Amino acid sequence: QTCALPICLLTVGSVAFDAIETPFGKTDKIVGGAGTFIALSASNFIKDQRIVSVVGGDFPQETLDLLRSKGVALEGLQIKQDEKTFFWSGRYHNDMNSRDTLVTELNVLGDFDPIIPDAYQGAEYLMLGNLSPQVQRQVIERLTKRPKLIAMDTMNFWMDIALDDLKETLKLIDVLIINDEEARQLSGEYSLVKASRVIRAMGPKTLIIKKG
Repeated sequence: QTCALPICLLTVGSVAFDAIETPFGKTDKIVGGAGTFIALSASNFIKDQRIVSVVGGDFPQETLDLLRSKGVALEGLQIKQDEKTFFWSGRYHNDMNSRDTLVTELNVLGDFDPIIPDAYQGAEYLMLGNLSPQVQRQVIERLTKRPKLIAMDTMNFWMDIALDDLKETLKLIDVLIINDEEARQLSGEYSLVKASRVIRAMGPKTLIIKKG
């Protein structure tokens, strides 16, 4: 895909470790993070993208090399050598739609300051992966030109501990991507039709509710 602007996609999201348990299998600590998989997925469709994130000194170099090999610029990826990378562990239920968070270790994400390099300004599209809504809002406010489209993901963890910040950030975006459980929690409505009306009134022009 060719974009009209020099930079097609800017992704801001976690580059992290996960440990996942489902009724069908279980992993130990593996590479995860929204930023990681957004960038890798997008590399199948676009050639020019940037990422802003932070990792600790424990993050594997081979994953960074993989991202570079896929055309992902990493100038905006902070590496804090003496600290640990964000870690999340969760257990998914039989329907694979709902989950329980078992462990959340913010580590380097606890005080993450999303610095936007000058070379990253002017992106046509902005994808805000699952991060604190305060950090997501800082990214938007630090861009010198608003992207054509701002999409955002979030999760129940931020609804539990930072709901007011989340609602402020929702006023600034175009597309919100959440699952059905999160939509019900955010809206206070069980019906997804009613939930979608409530959430779109919070700001997003488009709402995508995933089943899972």
